[in-house]
Amino acid sequence: MAKELKIRIKVPGLNLRKNLWKITTILFASLFILSLFYNISDRFVSTTQLDEKTIGNKVVGFINSYLTQGTVNVSLSNVTDKGGIYEIVVNYQGNLIPVYVSKDGKLLLVNAIAINMEEFAKQMANRPSQEEEQRVEEIPKKDRPEFKLFIMSYCPYGIQAVKALLPVMKLLGNKADISVHFVNYIMHGEIEVEENLRQYCIQKYQKDKFYDYMMCFVQKGEPQLCLKESKVDIKSLESCMNELNSKYNISEILKDKSKWYGGRYPPFPIEDELNERYQVRGSPTIVVNDKVVYPQRSPEGFKEVLCKAFTNPPEECSQKLSNEVASPGIGPLTGGSPGSAQTGACG
Repeated sequence: MAKELKIRIKVPGLNLRKNLWKITTILFASLFILSLFYNISDRFVSTTQLDEKTIGNKVVGFINSYLTQGTVNVSLSNVTDKGGIYEIVVNYQGNLIPVYVSKDGKLLLVNAIAINMEEFAKQMANRPSQEEEQRVEEIPKKDRPEFKLFIMSYCPYGIQAVKALLPVMKLLGNKADISVHFVNYIMHGEIEVEENLRQYCIQKYQKDKFYDYMMCFVQKGEPQLCLKESKVDIKSLESCMNELNSKYNISEILKDKSKWYGGRYPPFPIEDELNERYQVRGSPTIVVNDKVVYPQRSPEGFKEVLCKAFTNPPEECSQKLSNEVASPGIGPLTGGSPGSAQTGACG
């Protein structure tokens, strides 16, 4: 299976769904991407030309500074002159991945989208600080706050957010409305469609089993085992999943690529209204009392944000949870890097 890295970066004016960074050997090796690139290569031609070493180091520095943000570092493997452009091959966790850049070092082709690296860097420099972004003090307070987490069930960073949320759900689930929701498109294949449906139905109709199921799933990634361990009623679950499939034509959507976003990502329309209301553009997206926030993805980070949303915080808010960043992807609950603590996302 090709490894992939998906990062969301909050930059004013950039549509996150359209400006997706996705490093994957299969994607960038595909003839579709290459043919598309060479069809638009004229726009990359420049009278200014940087030498191969300079431009290779510039591209690697840009990727590590702005696209991976320290979660994983790529290194330079090779630079090849392709005529009007350079092919930069980077090493990502042992995988050699080609990306393409204009010879003046300004335009980088990522996921068939040309990014002006200099303009991108300026926007990043002028972006709001984390404190300004989060604005937890501006979250409307409620007697019973609402905490909504939007994910894709197989997105590593969505799973990371669930790991951070579960202890908060256990601590404050009786004092606040804490719920998991689903981004309205799929990036991880049919297995994600099925798991989204499964989690949606368990939460809606067997809520008392939801915590145990999710705690098992994020660590083991084995749905059938987790259903058994959490004692989910299988007949009720299957009935719900079949009903949703029929109501939203999910199976038909999967077959009809003309309805996919950009021909690549099938819609998952079950929670379209919520996605549009909160302008959800990736997994995870965290909404507290109708405000999108960006807490550190640790149990304590999530708890602090939720507790600031109470009109009168309950005594449970004085209890300290773990400050360790949750780990991305299925596996141990903790062990995430600082770089993935707030910015890593699929979408």
